[in-house]
Amino acid sequence: MRNILVTGAAGFIGYHLSKRFLEAGDAVVGLDNLNDYYDVNLKMARLALLKESPSFRFVRMDIADREGMADLFLKEPFELVVHLAAQAGVRYSIINPYAYVDSNLVGFINILEGCRHRKVRHLVFASSSSVYGANTLMPFSIHHNVDHPLSLYAATKKANELMAHTYASLYKLPCTGLRFFTAYGPWGRPDMALFLFTKAILEDQPIDVYNHGRMQRDFTYIDDIIEGVYRISTRIPAPNPDWRGDHPDPATSFAPYKIYNIGNNNPVELLHFIAALEKSLNMKAKKNFLPLQPGDVPATCADVDDLMADVDFRPATPVEEGIKKFVSWYREYYKV
Repeated sequence: MRNILVTGAAGFIGYHLSKRFLEAGDAVVGLDNLNDYYDVNLKMARLALLKESPSFRFVRMDIADREGMADLFLKEPFELVVHLAAQAGVRYSIINPYAYVDSNLVGFINILEGCRHRKVRHLVFASSSSVYGANTLMPFSIHHNVDHPLSLYAATKKANELMAHTYASLYKLPCTGLRFFTAYGPWGRPDMALFLFTKAILEDQPIDVYNHGRMQRDFTYIDDIIEGVYRISTRIPAPNPDWRGDHPDPATSFAPYKIYNIGNNNPVELLHFIAALEKSLNMKAKKNFLPLQPGDVPATCADVDDLMADVDFRPATPVEEGIKKFVSWYREYYKV
């Protein structure tokens, strides 16, 4: 039995991952501040399911709480830390930038310091496909340079990768960063497109379709995300003996540090995604076509060759199947 800290445990990915660890026989301390960025009742419902396990303990705390986090690490001998807590959302980062500094930067340094002082064996942390920013070469590769973010959210995620590398270098803290590509599925986030679209269509309201529908996303079903994270959690990164300072590989290092993409490697047109949702709901959407939003990108696609090579896994759930499962959950949860 491993003693694992999962931050953001009441969140979409955090809930599913905590559940997976518990099913595997691990003990999980789930940390979350239960902020009101979206429906707190949904977070509480996820937590209620996790609390059914005697191996789960919930701690309500903000990761930006320096003394509280230090005390938590002092009391708990964590073998593995999976850091998912963050202020999410590209568009919200334009409205409220300070929330991203507090959570994604100050919070992350508290995680790194806790792991460093308590000699945690492996820190796995959430990055994002948004770090690819202005990159246009597809598929997005972890071996490409990512120095041109288009939102503060993306910049904080890139900063997390740099901060983690520093700790891997200075203190030999094994760090693995995961760039998630548009996760969706049951218990998903209400601010994400699938959730927003489903709610609007069922209420006979129009949906906002950005870039006039000319968008592609590497939609990745939650079960595939979790399988990738779970396998990576058991693979502690080692220094790359072939790493060269005169030709640096951004995905590896002379330190115990590694970056992975977790995506479906199969971009889907937004209008196709909406059509699959319409089919699952047996309803037509009223579409409100709008231009591309500031901070957004027209397309994403993940190169997952390293994920396949290192942990023998490649996400593959078709959107038609994933959307059908989401709609089934949504109708049951909201009784619609």
